[in-house]
Amino acid sequence: MVKSRLTSFLFLLLFLLALSYLLYYVQGSVQTSNYCRFPAQTLVIDAGHGGEDGGAVALSGTAESSINLAIALKMDQLCGLYGVQTKLVRTEDVSLADAGAATLREKKHTDLLNRVELIENTENAVLLSIHQNNYTSASSQGAQVFFRADAESQQWAVQLQELLRQSLDPDNTRQATEIPDAVYLMNHVSCRAVLVECGFLSNPEENALLETDGYQTRIAAALTASYLLYEQS
Repeated sequence: MVKSRLTSFLFLLLFLLALSYLLYYVQGSVQTSNYCRFPAQTLVIDAGHGGEDGGAVALSGTAESSINLAIALKMDQLCGLYGVQTKLVRTEDVSLADAGAATLREKKHTDLLNRVELIENTENAVLLSIHQNNYTSASSQGAQVFFRADAESQQWAVQLQELLRQSLDPDNTRQATEIPDAVYLMNHVSCRAVLVECGFLSNPEENALLETDGYQTRIAAALTASYLLYEQS
């Protein structure tokens, strides 16, 4: 069974990457499917941070928020090819903070509150939140998946962690982990939810990859393949 699912993943991932090539390097746009593959639910794609809150900063000076958004937009278009019903938390490098928020702290706080409200008001939501990691040691690397504290989120996270390892970094030994209590968004939504730290901006080699269109597309393809396979299991 495991071997069969691995084979299915590899074929699906290769197909998604082929579609991605046509989408981003040849056509520039795509006609999304007009049917809904999983009509009972909506995949909410959250590009972490945005606007005044740029998140971590790449070695080149690029804000994490722009990398998160690039991956989210790619994933949204790939999901569209499969007729997956999606909702993007943001489509531009903006904050969801209240207009009256004055300080950066207030803006970050109200941004999180509004993200939670958006997700909770989405009927039958499933959440995938996209982020980049950062650490004091430049040697830290590898994607890691965190999950909301429920069995379905954990199962999806474990599968996604393995798919990211297989498709991006075979030497990655990180394990899917329950989200820390300090992460507000993931601890205040009631739906199945995972958060993906796609890599370390503090690692020179991984940072260089994360800023490329091609690697962002590979990440988006792996995220999309994971969602499709999980829903079919």
